[in-house]
Amino acid sequence: MNLVLQGAPLPGDALSEIVALTGASHVVTLGPCAWRLPHAAQAPQVEPWCAQRGLDYAWVPDERRLADLRLVAMDMDSTLVTIESIDEMGDMLGIRDRVAAVTAQAMRGEIDYAESLRRRVALLAGLEEAALEQICEQRMHLSPGAEALVRGCRERGIRTLLVSGGFDFFSAWLQQRLGIDAVLSNVLEIERGRLTGRVLGAIVDGRAKAAKLREEMHRLGAQHEQVLAIGDGANDIPMMSEAGTSVAYRAKPAVREQATHALDFAPLDGVLHLFV
Repeated sequence: MNLVLQGAPLPGDALSEIVALTGASHVVTLGPCAWRLPHAAQAPQVEPWCAQRGLDYAWVPDERRLADLRLVAMDMDSTLVTIESIDEMGDMLGIRDRVAAVTAQAMRGEIDYAESLRRRVALLAGLEEAALEQICEQRMHLSPGAEALVRGCRERGIRTLLVSGGFDFFSAWLQQRLGIDAVLSNVLEIERGRLTGRVLGAIVDGRAKAAKLREEMHRLGAQHEQVLAIGDGANDIPMMSEAGTSVAYRAKPAVREQATHALDFAPLDGVLHLFV
């Protein structure tokens, strides 16, 4: 078994300490703040040791090879980007708190996602399309490591999929900026340059995300273990359960419980270190 540590600098004596703690054979440096310890024993002391130092840790089996990875699926809001785009839209109308309150309930899984989305979009009726462009240009901040993740996938021939319960205006902008291969998101109805407060077509919820992932897997002929999914909210869980490796990124507790790994400190491209 491999132990992967990442997220914060470690002095040499600390690395020696964790090697002794786990009986690892040696240390492989993966990046400035990332290491793999091959042949490590799953000692229970590893979790508190890492928590004390602000490190993510993951037990990675020897047979999980990066060269075998075919597809990486990502959520958008609070995963690929740091914002919740619908909250920013609410902010443009001065009703951010009202929209964010419903968003938080949905992400925690407390209310039905589709209904919560319709409620929030209805609140946004009248918002100018120009405001969406402003959000893209001024507020659509990529999560640390997001660009490196997509670039790393492209260099290795790994297909990238952005699946979002957010909106096509933003997902299309990100697809073009980062070179993402495929996208699924909700479609906002816009008439005469303003939002109508309605969503066109079926709502992209957790089931739709999972279905899109399965569609892409079938298209590639990819097996379960060749797929990685990343998310942070309750509506990402169905998609993540379809993937052989799933990563809860800065995620809600319910998502962490379902994922194979969690990243709370490492940047987004740290997911590639979870493969040998």
